[in-house]
Amino acid sequence: MGELGDWDAVETAARLRRGEVSARDVVEAAIRRAEAARALGGLVTETFERALERADAPVDRQAPFFGVPWALKDLSNQAGVPTRWGSRGASGRPAPASDATIARFERLGFVSLGKSATPELGLTATTEPLGFPPCRNPWDPSRTPGGSSGGSAVLVSAGVVPLAHAGDGGGSIRIPAACCGLVGLKPTRGRLDIEGSPLLPINLAAHGVVSRTVRDTIAFFTAVEATTPSERPPITPVPPAPPAPLRIGLSTTSPAGTPVDDAQRRAVEQAGRLCESLGHHVEPIASPIDEAFPRDFFHFWSLLAVIQTRTIHLVARGRFDTSQWDPWTLHMAGRFRETSREVLAATLRLRAFGARFRRVFSRFDVVVMPTTAHAPPPLGHLAPTVPFETARARLRQFVPFTSAFNASGCPALSLPLGRDALGLPVGVQLGADLDGERSLLSLALTLEAAAPWPRRAPLPEAVSGAPVG
Repeated sequence: MGELGDWDAVETAARLRRGEVSARDVVEAAIRRAEAARALGGLVTETFERALERADAPVDRQAPFFGVPWALKDLSNQAGVPTRWGSRGASGRPAPASDATIARFERLGFVSLGKSATPELGLTATTEPLGFPPCRNPWDPSRTPGGSSGGSAVLVSAGVVPLAHAGDGGGSIRIPAACCGLVGLKPTRGRLDIEGSPLLPINLAAHGVVSRTVRDTIAFFTAVEATTPSERPPITPVPPAPPAPLRIGLSTTSPAGTPVDDAQRRAVEQAGRLCESLGHHVEPIASPIDEAFPRDFFHFWSLLAVIQTRTIHLVARGRFDTSQWDPWTLHMAGRFRETSREVLAATLRLRAFGARFRRVFSRFDVVVMPTTAHAPPPLGHLAPTVPFETARARLRQFVPFTSAFNASGCPALSLPLGRDALGLPVGVQLGADLDGERSLLSLALTLEAAAPWPRRAPLPEAVSGAPVG
């Protein structure tokens, strides 16, 4: 994959500023890596010529990420590039304008190689939409990279780009980060909301990135804060270590009442011991997520499916074939129509959930729990063609830990602090109270230094164009 593929975004930007390498050299190398990794399905739309033109353009070389290659998740609009929303129904016509947040990201200097794969409308935790090749996990190409930011996680984990755009409405940054051995932060509500999310009955969704290093995630939010006004207190500067010992609560019990694999429990417990060795106070706790929450959140998720399927003609400016929805999307929307009264009651309970959930932070600065309850499952396990109730039960077991932070608005960070018996990465989730990102990232810096993880998946055959099964 070459030396340039080993650099994180901070190092890439620094070398570009010092003139040690040109933006064209960096982007050309990233394109070669993307071509070698095509079998993993990370990109659904390639914009390589556009990327080279941007690398050669006389843009502001003082932009914090000038010349750094990345990719944009294909649920956001970029002017001149098709937005497919992970759906066969998309027309493939170029978007007439960039979303406001994407335009701000572009002004940071990033060079996009294209649009990264996502499940249809981002509605599930795998990236296998019909009409597109499935996204394959670089650690084991027979398995899912998670979702919904699965394509971005594949590109970063495989070493194609140092970081990539992602979004999180129920775990969609943290789940693929855990599956692919990456760093993934879902920020506090109101800090970097996805367009339209504040208009929903519950504002769930935030922009972010998946990265290979904690400092890349910090650098991204530093740059965003310098250019994007926010009512939230700033995350940065992040101290290199917490200024005082933290009170940390440790939980490994699924709120869904479903099993949690030994590897996931061990990773959390090992993280707890590591935190103790760094001087923090660690205490086992019961799950801070109540048993009713997973059911209520699923009801609300069905409301989101209805809203998205009914408004897609507006978002896509009428250029969308609604007869082409994946079965999972149709069943999710149909679920709302069958249970609309239950959805209303669930939504009201979810609006009150945040205050209950946040009580844990009166006792603890940080809570630590698994990101997922088991290893990334084989492709097909959560595919959109799986019978609806079967897929629902499998999702309930796989990802019971992440969505509480979306419903409450609290920040959460997944770190690749464990490995299972097969060598697959295991994500450990750190959560904090509103605006607690600084504590999470400061703690993460010390954990990364004490227990460093591989910068990318050690599977060269998976990114060499060879068959991946």
